[in-house]
Amino acid sequence: MNRKIVVLILAVCLAVTLCACGGNTQQGTQNSPQPSAGSSQSSSGGSTGQTSPEGSAGEPVEGGSLIVGITADLDASLDPHVSSSSAGTREVLFNIFEGLVKPDPNGNLLPAIAESYTAADSADVFTFVLRDNVKFHNGKTVTADDVVYSLSRAAGLDTGTPLVSDVAGIASVEKIDEKTVEVKLSAPDTEFISHATVAIIPKDCDPMTEVIGTGPFKFSSRKVQDSIVMEKFADYWGEPAHLDKVTLKVIDNPETLVMSLRSGSVDMACRLEASQVKELSGLNILEGSSNIVQALYVNNARAPFNDVRVRQALSYAINKYSVIELAGNGHGTALGSSMFPAFGKYFMPELTDYYKEDIAKAKQLLAEAGYPDGFEFTITVASNMTPHVDTAQVIVELLRQIGVKANIDQVEWATWYSDAYKDRNFDATVVGLDAHGLAASDMLARFQSDNAKNFVNFNSERYDAAYKQAASTVDEAEQTKLYKQCETILTEEAAAVYIQDLASFVAMQSDVDGYEFYPLYVMDLSKVYRTK
Repeated sequence: MNRKIVVLILAVCLAVTLCACGGNTQQGTQNSPQPSAGSSQSSSGGSTGQTSPEGSAGEPVEGGSLIVGITADLDASLDPHVSSSSAGTREVLFNIFEGLVKPDPNGNLLPAIAESYTAADSADVFTFVLRDNVKFHNGKTVTADDVVYSLSRAAGLDTGTPLVSDVAGIASVEKIDEKTVEVKLSAPDTEFISHATVAIIPKDCDPMTEVIGTGPFKFSSRKVQDSIVMEKFADYWGEPAHLDKVTLKVIDNPETLVMSLRSGSVDMACRLEASQVKELSGLNILEGSSNIVQALYVNNARAPFNDVRVRQALSYAINKYSVIELAGNGHGTALGSSMFPAFGKYFMPELTDYYKEDIAKAKQLLAEAGYPDGFEFTITVASNMTPHVDTAQVIVELLRQIGVKANIDQVEWATWYSDAYKDRNFDATVVGLDAHGLAASDMLARFQSDNAKNFVNFNSERYDAAYKQAASTVDEAEQTKLYKQCETILTEEAAAVYIQDLASFVAMQSDVDGYEFYPLYVMDLSKVYRTK
Protein backbone atom coordinates (compact mmCIF):
# COMPACT_ATOMS: atom_id res chain seq x y z
CA MET A 1 0.00 0.00 0.00
CA ASN A 2 2.70 2.51 0.93
CA ARG A 3 4.76 1.79 -2.17
CA LYS A 4 1.70 2.04 -4.36
CA ILE A 5 0.88 5.46 -2.96
CA VAL A 6 4.40 6.78 -3.45
CA VAL A 7 4.50 5.61 -7.07
CA LEU A 8 1.01 6.65 -8.14
CA ILE A 9 0.07 9.63 -6.03
CA LEU A 10 1.13 12.38 -8.43
CA ALA A 11 -0.23 10.66 -11.52
CA VAL A 12 -3.59 9.95 -9.96
CA CYS A 13 -3.90 13.43 -8.48
CA LEU A 14 -3.22 14.95 -11.89
CA ALA A 15 -5.67 12.66 -13.67
CA VAL A 16 -8.45 13.23 -11.18
CA THR A 17 -7.86 16.97 -11.11
CA LEU A 18 -8.17 17.10 -14.87
CA CYS A 19 -11.43 15.14 -14.66
CA ALA A 20 -12.71 17.55 -12.02
CA CYS A 21 -11.87 20.51 -14.22
CA GLY A 22 -13.71 18.89 -17.11
CA GLY A 23 -17.12 19.38 -15.49
CA ASN A 24 -18.05 15.69 -15.24
CA THR A 25 -21.60 15.73 -13.89
CA GLN A 26 -21.20 12.19 -12.52
CA GLN A 27 -18.46 13.06 -10.05
CA GLY A 28 -20.78 13.19 -7.08
CA THR A 29 -21.37 9.45 -7.42
CA GLN A 30 -18.13 8.52 -9.14
CA ASN A 31 -17.13 4.88 -8.73
CA SER A 32 -20.35 3.91 -6.99
CA PRO A 33 -21.77 0.50 -7.98
CA GLN A 34 -24.32 0.58 -10.77
CA PRO A 35 -27.76 -0.86 -9.95
CA SER A 36 -28.44 -4.35 -11.21
CA ALA A 37 -31.38 -6.70 -11.15
CA GLY A 38 -30.24 -7.80 -7.72
CA SER A 39 -29.88 -4.28 -6.29
CA SER A 40 -31.55 -3.21 -3.08
CA GLN A 41 -32.96 0.29 -3.18
CA SER A 42 -33.82 2.34 -0.14
CA SER A 43 -37.33 3.72 0.07
CA SER A 44 -35.86 7.12 -0.67
CA GLY A 45 -34.08 5.93 -3.76
CA GLY A 46 -30.53 5.39 -2.52
CA SER A 47 -28.73 2.31 -3.74
CA THR A 48 -27.70 -0.04 -0.96
CA GLY A 49 -25.80 -2.54 -3.01
CA GLN A 50 -25.51 -4.92 -5.91
CA THR A 51 -24.73 -8.58 -6.14
CA SER A 52 -21.86 -9.86 -8.24
CA PRO A 53 -21.53 -13.58 -7.52
CA GLU A 54 -18.80 -15.43 -9.34
CA GLY A 55 -20.79 -18.64 -9.18
CA SER A 56 -24.43 -19.57 -9.70
CA ALA A 57 -26.72 -19.69 -6.69
CA GLY A 58 -27.83 -23.20 -5.81
CA GLU A 59 -31.02 -24.46 -4.23
CA PRO A 60 -31.45 -23.25 -0.63
CA VAL A 61 -30.95 -25.79 2.14
CA GLU A 62 -32.59 -25.33 5.54
CA GLY A 63 -30.37 -25.89 8.56
CA GLY A 64 -26.62 -26.22 8.84
CA SER A 65 -24.07 -23.88 10.37
CA LEU A 66 -21.92 -20.97 9.27
CA ILE A 67 -18.65 -19.40 10.40
CA VAL A 68 -18.48 -15.64 9.83
CA GLY A 69 -15.19 -13.78 10.17
CA ILE A 70 -15.34 -10.43 11.97
CA THR A 71 -12.40 -8.05 12.40
CA ALA A 72 -13.05 -7.00 16.00
CA ASP A 73 -14.62 -8.47 19.09
CA LEU A 74 -17.96 -7.13 20.25
CA ASP A 75 -18.28 -4.72 23.16
CA ALA A 76 -17.56 -6.08 26.62
CA SER A 77 -21.26 -5.77 27.42
CA LEU A 78 -23.91 -7.12 25.06
CA ASP A 79 -26.58 -5.08 26.81
CA PRO A 80 -28.35 -3.62 23.73
CA HIS A 81 -29.00 -0.31 25.46
CA VAL A 82 -25.45 0.13 26.73
CA SER A 83 -23.56 -1.06 23.64
CA SER A 84 -25.46 1.10 21.17
CA SER A 85 -22.40 3.23 20.31
CA SER A 86 -20.35 0.50 18.65
CA ALA A 87 -21.38 -0.18 15.05
CA GLY A 88 -19.64 -3.57 14.98
CA THR A 89 -21.61 -4.72 18.01
CA ARG A 90 -24.91 -3.29 16.80
CA GLU A 91 -24.71 -5.04 13.46
CA VAL A 92 -24.43 -8.43 15.19
CA LEU A 93 -27.02 -7.72 17.89
CA PHE A 94 -29.46 -6.89 15.08
CA ASN A 95 -29.95 -10.66 14.83
CA ILE A 96 -30.74 -11.10 18.53
CA PHE A 97 -32.75 -8.04 19.58
CA GLU A 98 -35.73 -6.24 18.06
CA GLY A 99 -37.70 -3.11 18.72
CA LEU A 100 -41.33 -2.19 18.25
CA VAL A 101 -40.44 -1.68 14.59
CA LYS A 102 -37.44 -2.81 12.52
CA PRO A 103 -35.91 -1.80 9.16
CA ASP A 104 -35.96 -3.97 6.06
CA PRO A 105 -33.41 -4.08 3.21
CA ASN A 106 -35.37 -1.44 1.30
CA GLY A 107 -35.20 1.10 4.11
CA ASN A 108 -38.80 0.68 5.21
CA LEU A 109 -39.71 0.49 8.90
CA LEU A 110 -41.87 -2.60 9.41
CA PRO A 111 -43.96 -3.67 12.41
CA ALA A 112 -42.03 -6.01 14.69
CA ILE A 113 -42.96 -6.44 18.35
CA ALA A 114 -45.68 -3.87 17.69
CA GLU A 115 -48.19 -4.90 15.04
CA SER A 116 -49.26 -1.28 14.52
CA TYR A 117 -48.92 2.24 15.83
CA THR A 118 -50.58 5.64 15.60
CA ALA A 119 -49.04 9.08 15.97
CA ALA A 120 -50.77 12.24 17.16
CA ASP A 121 -50.84 15.13 14.73
CA SER A 122 -48.74 17.02 17.25
CA ALA A 123 -45.99 14.35 16.87
CA ASP A 124 -45.50 14.09 20.62
CA VAL A 125 -47.71 11.09 21.46
CA PHE A 126 -47.27 7.63 19.91
CA THR A 127 -49.49 4.64 20.66
CA PHE A 128 -48.29 1.09 19.95
CA VAL A 129 -50.44 -2.04 19.72
CA LEU A 130 -48.37 -5.13 20.48
CA ARG A 131 -48.24 -8.24 18.34
CA ASP A 132 -49.75 -11.37 19.90
CA ASN A 133 -47.57 -14.17 21.23
CA VAL A 134 -44.12 -12.73 20.59
CA LYS A 135 -41.64 -14.82 22.58
CA PHE A 136 -38.41 -13.88 24.30
CA HIS A 137 -35.51 -16.30 23.96
CA ASN A 138 -36.18 -17.48 27.53
CA GLY A 139 -39.61 -18.72 26.43
CA LYS A 140 -41.66 -15.96 28.08
CA THR A 141 -44.19 -13.94 26.12
CA VAL A 142 -43.52 -10.24 25.56
CA THR A 143 -45.90 -8.08 27.57
CA ALA A 144 -46.78 -4.41 27.72
CA ASP A 145 -44.86 -4.28 31.01
CA ASP A 146 -41.69 -5.43 29.20
CA VAL A 147 -42.11 -2.65 26.65
CA VAL A 148 -42.65 -0.02 29.35
CA TYR A 149 -39.57 -1.27 31.20
CA SER A 150 -37.37 -1.34 28.07
CA LEU A 151 -38.27 2.11 26.77
CA SER A 152 -38.13 3.66 30.23
CA ARG A 153 -34.71 2.12 30.86
CA ALA A 154 -33.32 3.22 27.47
CA ALA A 155 -34.66 6.75 27.99
CA GLY A 156 -33.31 6.93 31.56
CA LEU A 157 -36.68 7.85 33.04
CA ASP A 158 -35.78 6.35 36.42
CA THR A 159 -32.13 7.41 36.53
CA GLY A 160 -32.19 10.73 34.70
CA THR A 161 -29.44 9.47 32.40
CA PRO A 162 -30.55 8.06 29.03
CA LEU A 163 -28.75 4.91 27.91
CA VAL A 164 -29.84 5.42 24.29
CA SER A 165 -29.58 9.04 23.20
CA ASP A 166 -32.03 8.49 20.33
CA VAL A 167 -34.91 8.09 22.81
CA ALA A 168 -33.80 10.73 25.31
CA GLY A 169 -36.86 12.77 24.30
CA ILE A 170 -39.28 10.29 25.89
CA ALA A 171 -41.14 11.95 28.78
CA SER A 172 -43.29 8.98 29.84
CA VAL A 173 -44.22 5.42 28.85
CA GLU A 174 -47.59 4.12 29.98
CA LYS A 175 -49.31 0.75 29.74
CA ILE A 176 -52.86 1.44 28.52
CA ASP A 177 -53.91 -2.22 28.52
CA GLU A 178 -52.28 -5.62 28.04
CA LYS A 179 -51.67 -4.92 24.33
CA THR A 180 -51.27 -1.15 24.20
CA VAL A 181 -48.46 1.18 25.22
CA GLU A 182 -48.48 4.97 24.96
CA VAL A 183 -45.28 6.98 24.62
CA LYS A 184 -45.28 10.71 25.30
CA LEU A 185 -42.39 12.91 24.23
CA SER A 186 -41.08 16.05 25.87
CA ALA A 187 -41.22 17.81 22.49
CA PRO A 188 -42.60 16.99 19.03
CA ASP A 189 -40.44 14.56 17.05
CA THR A 190 -41.62 13.49 13.62
CA GLU A 191 -38.68 11.07 13.42
CA PHE A 192 -39.46 9.18 16.62
CA ILE A 193 -40.69 6.03 14.86
CA SER A 194 -37.25 5.50 13.34
CA HIS A 195 -35.95 5.35 16.92
CA ALA A 196 -38.58 2.86 18.04
CA THR A 197 -36.11 0.21 16.94
CA VAL A 198 -34.60 0.31 20.46
CA ALA A 199 -34.41 -3.23 21.85
CA ILE A 200 -37.25 -4.66 23.90
CA ILE A 201 -35.95 -6.90 26.69
CA PRO A 202 -37.59 -8.79 29.62
CA LYS A 203 -38.26 -6.62 32.67
CA ASP A 204 -37.17 -9.40 35.02
CA CYS A 205 -33.71 -10.07 33.54
CA ASP A 206 -30.30 -8.51 34.11
CA PRO A 207 -29.29 -7.22 30.66
CA MET A 208 -25.70 -6.77 31.80
CA THR A 209 -25.35 -10.54 32.24
CA GLU A 210 -28.26 -12.06 30.30
CA VAL A 211 -28.54 -11.69 26.54
CA ILE A 212 -32.27 -12.20 25.90
CA GLY A 213 -34.09 -10.73 22.94
CA THR A 214 -36.83 -11.69 20.48
CA GLY A 215 -34.84 -11.93 17.23
CA PRO A 216 -34.44 -14.84 14.79
CA PHE A 217 -31.23 -15.92 16.55
CA LYS A 218 -30.61 -16.38 20.26
CA PHE A 219 -27.31 -15.91 22.04
CA SER A 220 -25.56 -19.20 22.85
CA SER A 221 -22.01 -18.54 24.05
CA ARG A 222 -19.02 -16.25 23.87
CA LYS A 223 -15.26 -16.51 24.20
CA VAL A 224 -13.82 -13.03 24.56
CA GLN A 225 -11.48 -12.09 21.69
CA ASP A 226 -12.29 -15.40 20.01
CA SER A 227 -15.90 -16.07 19.04
CA ILE A 228 -19.62 -15.50 19.57
CA VAL A 229 -22.13 -18.27 18.88
CA MET A 230 -25.79 -17.73 17.98
CA GLU A 231 -28.43 -20.42 17.47
CA LYS A 232 -31.70 -20.36 15.56
CA PHE A 233 -34.66 -19.35 17.72
CA ALA A 234 -37.35 -21.94 17.00
CA ASP A 235 -40.22 -19.84 18.42
CA TYR A 236 -39.47 -16.70 16.41
CA TRP A 237 -42.67 -14.82 15.56
CA GLY A 238 -41.58 -13.89 12.03
CA GLU A 239 -39.81 -15.54 9.13
CA PRO A 240 -37.40 -18.00 10.75
CA ALA A 241 -33.66 -18.08 10.11
CA HIS A 242 -32.41 -20.65 7.60
CA LEU A 243 -29.30 -21.64 9.54
CA ASP A 244 -29.27 -23.59 12.80
CA LYS A 245 -26.10 -21.98 14.12
CA VAL A 246 -23.78 -19.09 13.33
CA THR A 247 -20.32 -18.68 14.82
CA LEU A 248 -18.78 -15.22 14.56
CA LYS A 249 -15.02 -15.74 14.63
CA VAL A 250 -12.83 -12.79 15.65
CA ILE A 251 -9.97 -12.41 13.14
CA ASP A 252 -8.41 -8.99 13.57
CA ASN A 253 -5.61 -9.48 11.02
CA PRO A 254 -6.91 -8.63 7.51
CA GLU A 255 -4.45 -10.99 5.80
CA THR A 256 -5.41 -13.85 8.09
CA LEU A 257 -9.08 -13.22 7.33
CA VAL A 258 -8.44 -13.49 3.59
CA MET A 259 -6.40 -16.67 4.09
CA SER A 260 -9.22 -18.14 6.18
CA LEU A 261 -11.71 -17.44 3.40
CA ARG A 262 -9.41 -18.95 0.80
CA SER A 263 -8.86 -22.10 2.87
CA GLY A 264 -12.56 -22.51 3.63
CA SER A 265 -12.14 -22.33 7.41
CA VAL A 266 -14.36 -19.22 7.31
CA ASP A 267 -17.58 -19.29 5.29
CA MET A 268 -18.32 -15.59 5.05
CA ALA A 269 -16.97 -12.14 5.85
CA CYS A 270 -18.47 -8.68 5.46
CA ARG A 271 -17.01 -5.19 4.98
CA LEU A 272 -14.01 -6.33 2.98
CA GLU A 273 -12.16 -3.99 0.66
CA ALA A 274 -11.49 -4.32 -3.05
CA SER A 275 -7.86 -5.39 -2.64
CA GLN A 276 -8.96 -8.26 -0.40
CA VAL A 277 -11.68 -9.65 -2.65
CA LYS A 278 -9.27 -9.68 -5.60
CA GLU A 279 -7.52 -12.53 -3.82
CA LEU A 280 -10.71 -14.57 -3.42
CA SER A 281 -11.33 -16.47 -6.65
CA GLY A 282 -14.14 -19.02 -6.63
CA LEU A 283 -16.16 -17.28 -3.91
CA ASN A 284 -19.44 -15.41 -4.20
CA ILE A 285 -18.62 -11.70 -3.98
CA LEU A 286 -21.27 -9.04 -3.32
CA GLU A 287 -20.63 -5.31 -3.61
CA GLY A 288 -22.65 -2.61 -1.95
CA SER A 289 -22.23 0.50 0.17
CA SER A 290 -21.09 0.65 3.78
CA ASN A 291 -23.63 3.37 4.59
CA ILE A 292 -21.11 5.39 6.57
CA VAL A 293 -19.46 8.80 6.29
CA GLN A 294 -15.72 8.27 6.18
CA ALA A 295 -13.77 11.44 6.85
CA LEU A 296 -10.64 12.88 8.34
CA TYR A 297 -12.24 13.95 11.61
CA VAL A 298 -10.16 16.64 13.30
CA ASN A 299 -10.39 17.80 16.91
CA ASN A 300 -12.04 21.18 16.43
CA ALA A 301 -11.07 22.23 19.96
CA ARG A 302 -7.34 21.63 19.50
CA ALA A 303 -4.96 23.99 17.67
CA PRO A 304 -4.53 24.40 14.78
CA PHE A 305 -7.89 22.79 13.97
CA ASN A 306 -9.80 25.30 16.08
CA ASP A 307 -9.23 27.71 13.18
CA VAL A 308 -11.80 27.17 10.42
CA ARG A 309 -9.25 28.36 7.83
CA VAL A 310 -6.98 25.43 8.68
CA ARG A 311 -9.84 22.95 8.35
CA GLN A 312 -10.82 24.49 5.02
CA ALA A 313 -7.21 24.33 3.84
CA LEU A 314 -7.11 20.58 4.50
CA SER A 315 -10.38 20.20 2.62
CA TYR A 316 -8.91 21.94 -0.44
CA ALA A 317 -5.72 19.86 -0.26
CA ILE A 318 -7.26 16.40 0.16
CA ASN A 319 -8.62 15.21 -3.17
CA LYS A 320 -11.29 12.67 -2.21
CA TYR A 321 -11.24 11.10 -5.67
CA SER A 322 -7.54 10.37 -5.27
CA VAL A 323 -8.32 8.70 -1.97
CA ILE A 324 -11.03 6.57 -3.56
CA GLU A 325 -8.73 5.58 -6.42
CA LEU A 326 -5.67 4.81 -4.34
CA ALA A 327 -7.13 3.44 -1.13
CA GLY A 328 -10.22 1.80 -2.59
CA ASN A 329 -9.11 0.79 -6.07
CA GLY A 330 -11.78 3.10 -7.50
CA HIS A 331 -14.64 1.77 -5.37
CA GLY A 332 -16.56 4.20 -3.15
CA THR A 333 -18.96 7.15 -3.35
CA ALA A 334 -17.56 10.64 -2.78
CA LEU A 335 -19.28 12.70 -0.07
CA GLY A 336 -19.25 16.35 0.91
CA SER A 337 -21.02 16.36 4.28
CA SER A 338 -22.30 14.13 7.06
CA MET A 339 -24.90 12.24 5.04
CA PHE A 340 -24.73 9.26 2.69
CA PRO A 341 -26.84 8.50 -0.40
CA ALA A 342 -29.14 5.91 1.22
CA PHE A 343 -30.79 8.80 3.08
CA GLY A 344 -32.34 9.92 -0.20
CA LYS A 345 -34.11 13.24 0.27
CA TYR A 346 -31.58 14.41 2.88
CA PHE A 347 -28.49 13.62 0.80
CA MET A 348 -26.98 16.67 -0.94
CA PRO A 349 -24.78 15.64 -3.90
CA GLU A 350 -24.20 19.32 -4.64
CA LEU A 351 -21.93 19.49 -1.57
CA THR A 352 -19.65 16.72 -2.82
CA ASP A 353 -17.37 19.05 -4.78
CA TYR A 354 -17.72 22.10 -2.53
CA TYR A 355 -13.96 21.88 -1.95
CA LYS A 356 -12.40 21.10 -5.31
CA GLU A 357 -8.68 20.46 -5.09
CA ASP A 358 -6.92 23.83 -4.96
CA ILE A 359 -3.39 23.69 -3.55
CA ALA A 360 -2.82 27.43 -3.94
CA LYS A 361 -6.01 28.23 -2.04
CA ALA A 362 -5.04 25.75 0.70
CA LYS A 363 -1.63 27.38 1.13
CA GLN A 364 -3.21 30.84 1.19
CA LEU A 365 -5.61 29.81 3.97
CA LEU A 366 -2.79 28.29 6.01
CA ALA A 367 -0.77 31.48 5.68
CA GLU A 368 -3.75 33.58 6.76
CA ALA A 369 -4.17 31.33 9.78
CA GLY A 370 -0.51 31.82 10.74
CA TYR A 371 0.93 28.59 9.32
CA PRO A 372 2.76 29.67 6.12
CA ASP A 373 5.20 26.77 6.51
CA GLY A 374 2.56 24.22 7.43
CA PHE A 375 2.42 22.27 10.69
CA GLU A 376 2.65 18.72 12.03
CA PHE A 377 -0.06 16.55 13.55
CA THR A 378 -0.99 12.93 14.25
CA ILE A 379 -3.75 10.83 12.71
CA THR A 380 -4.83 8.18 15.20
CA VAL A 381 -6.50 5.21 13.52
CA ALA A 382 -7.61 1.75 14.62
CA SER A 383 -5.11 -0.73 13.19
CA ASN A 384 -7.73 -3.39 12.40
CA MET A 385 -9.74 -0.98 10.24
CA THR A 386 -7.79 -1.47 7.02
CA PRO A 387 -9.86 0.91 4.83
CA HIS A 388 -9.31 3.73 7.31
CA VAL A 389 -5.60 2.99 7.63
CA ASP A 390 -5.28 3.01 3.83
CA THR A 391 -7.16 6.30 3.59
CA ALA A 392 -4.92 7.83 6.25
CA GLN A 393 -1.84 6.81 4.27
CA VAL A 394 -3.13 8.56 1.16
CA ILE A 395 -3.99 11.66 3.17
CA VAL A 396 -0.42 11.82 4.51
CA GLU A 397 0.90 12.02 0.96
CA LEU A 398 -1.67 14.53 -0.24
CA LEU A 399 -0.97 16.92 2.63
CA ARG A 400 2.73 17.07 1.77
CA GLN A 401 1.71 19.30 -1.14
CA ILE A 402 0.83 22.11 1.28
CA GLY A 403 3.72 21.58 3.68
CA VAL A 404 1.68 19.76 6.32
CA LYS A 405 3.28 16.70 7.90
CA ALA A 406 0.83 14.08 9.14
CA ASN A 407 2.00 11.10 11.16
CA ILE A 408 -0.08 7.96 11.58
CA ASP A 409 -0.47 6.31 14.98
CA GLN A 410 -2.07 2.88 14.58
CA VAL A 411 -3.66 1.66 17.82
CA GLU A 412 -5.87 -1.20 18.87
CA TRP A 413 -9.60 -0.67 18.43
CA ALA A 414 -10.25 -0.62 22.20
CA THR A 415 -7.58 2.07 22.63
CA TRP A 416 -8.99 4.16 19.80
CA TYR A 417 -12.52 3.90 21.20
CA SER A 418 -11.42 4.80 24.71
CA ASP A 419 -8.87 7.54 23.99
CA ALA A 420 -9.97 9.15 20.75
CA TYR A 421 -13.74 8.65 20.73
CA LYS A 422 -14.73 8.70 24.39
CA ASP A 423 -11.97 10.88 25.90
CA ARG A 424 -11.51 13.04 22.77
CA ASN A 425 -7.74 12.87 23.18
CA PHE A 426 -6.55 13.08 19.57
CA ASP A 427 -5.45 15.49 16.85
CA ALA A 428 -7.25 13.78 13.99
CA THR A 429 -8.61 10.37 13.08
CA VAL A 430 -9.98 8.54 10.07
CA VAL A 431 -13.13 6.60 10.82
CA GLY A 432 -16.61 6.02 9.40
CA LEU A 433 -19.71 7.28 11.20
CA ASP A 434 -22.93 5.36 10.68
CA ALA A 435 -26.59 5.84 11.60
CA HIS A 436 -28.60 3.97 14.23
CA GLY A 437 -31.78 4.50 12.23
CA LEU A 438 -33.16 6.14 9.13
CA ALA A 439 -33.71 9.63 10.56
CA ALA A 440 -31.54 12.57 9.50
CA SER A 441 -30.93 13.30 13.16
CA ASP A 442 -29.03 10.00 13.42
CA MET A 443 -26.27 11.56 11.32
CA LEU A 444 -26.55 15.18 12.43
CA ALA A 445 -27.43 15.32 16.13
CA ARG A 446 -23.88 14.54 17.26
CA PHE A 447 -22.52 17.82 15.87
CA GLN A 448 -24.46 19.97 18.32
CA SER A 449 -21.93 21.69 20.54
CA ASP A 450 -23.27 20.08 23.73
CA ASN A 451 -23.95 16.59 22.37
CA ALA A 452 -22.23 13.77 24.25
CA LYS A 453 -21.26 12.12 20.95
CA ASN A 454 -19.65 15.25 19.52
CA PHE A 455 -16.19 13.69 19.77
CA VAL A 456 -14.77 16.17 17.23
CA ASN A 457 -15.75 19.09 19.48
CA PHE A 458 -17.46 20.99 16.67
CA ASN A 459 -18.87 24.22 18.06
CA SER A 460 -21.03 26.42 15.87
CA GLU A 461 -23.83 28.73 16.96
CA ARG A 462 -25.17 28.65 13.39
CA TYR A 463 -25.34 24.89 13.46
CA ASP A 464 -26.90 24.66 16.92
CA ALA A 465 -29.63 27.11 15.94
CA ALA A 466 -30.41 25.38 12.64
CA TYR A 467 -30.48 21.93 14.25
CA LYS A 468 -32.75 23.08 17.06
CA GLN A 469 -35.19 24.45 14.49
CA ALA A 470 -35.07 21.26 12.42
CA ALA A 471 -35.65 18.97 15.38
CA SER A 472 -38.61 20.96 16.68
CA THR A 473 -40.66 21.48 13.52
CA VAL A 474 -43.47 19.09 12.57
CA ASP A 475 -43.61 20.27 8.98
CA GLU A 476 -41.79 17.64 6.92
CA ALA A 477 -40.76 19.92 4.06
CA GLU A 478 -39.48 22.59 6.42
CA GLN A 479 -37.63 20.01 8.48
CA THR A 480 -35.91 18.60 5.41
CA LYS A 481 -34.87 22.11 4.38
CA LEU A 482 -33.43 22.82 7.83
CA TYR A 483 -31.55 19.53 8.03
CA LYS A 484 -30.01 20.33 4.66
CA GLN A 485 -29.02 23.71 6.08
CA CYS A 486 -27.24 21.82 8.87
CA GLU A 487 -25.36 19.72 6.33
CA THR A 488 -24.34 22.85 4.45
CA ILE A 489 -23.00 24.46 7.61
CA LEU A 490 -20.92 21.36 8.37
CA THR A 491 -19.42 21.65 4.90
CA GLU A 492 -18.87 25.41 4.92
CA GLU A 493 -17.24 25.37 8.35
CA ALA A 494 -15.31 22.18 7.48
CA ALA A 495 -16.29 20.30 10.63
CA ALA A 496 -14.37 17.41 9.04
CA VAL A 497 -12.71 16.60 5.73
CA TYR A 498 -15.48 14.50 4.21
CA ILE A 499 -14.32 11.77 1.87
CA GLN A 500 -16.62 8.88 0.99
CA ASP A 501 -19.19 6.24 1.69
CA LEU A 502 -16.92 3.22 1.48
CA ALA A 503 -17.69 0.38 -0.87
CA SER A 504 -18.59 -2.73 1.10
CA PHE A 505 -17.74 -6.20 -0.13
CA VAL A 506 -19.13 -9.44 1.22
CA ALA A 507 -17.37 -12.72 0.43
CA MET A 508 -19.12 -16.07 0.80
CA GLN A 509 -18.13 -19.61 -0.04
CA SER A 510 -19.74 -20.94 -3.22
CA ASP A 511 -22.35 -22.89 -1.25
CA VAL A 512 -23.53 -19.86 0.75
CA ASP A 513 -26.11 -17.33 -0.47
CA GLY A 514 -28.98 -15.09 0.59
CA TYR A 515 -27.12 -12.11 2.07
CA GLU A 516 -28.87 -8.75 1.57
CA PHE A 517 -27.53 -5.23 2.03
CA TYR A 518 -29.39 -2.74 4.19
CA PRO A 519 -29.28 1.07 4.09
CA LEU A 520 -27.93 0.84 7.64
CA TYR A 521 -24.91 -0.71 9.31
CA VAL A 522 -26.42 -4.13 10.02
CA MET A 523 -25.58 -7.74 9.19
CA ASP A 524 -28.80 -9.74 8.81
CA LEU A 525 -27.77 -13.39 9.04
CA SER A 526 -31.33 -14.70 9.19
CA LYS A 527 -31.59 -14.49 5.40
CA VAL A 528 -28.33 -16.36 4.73
CA TYR A 529 -28.48 -20.04 3.80
CA ARG A 530 -26.46 -22.97 2.54
CA THR A 531 -27.07 -24.20 -1.00
CA LYS A 532 -26.81 -27.53 -2.76
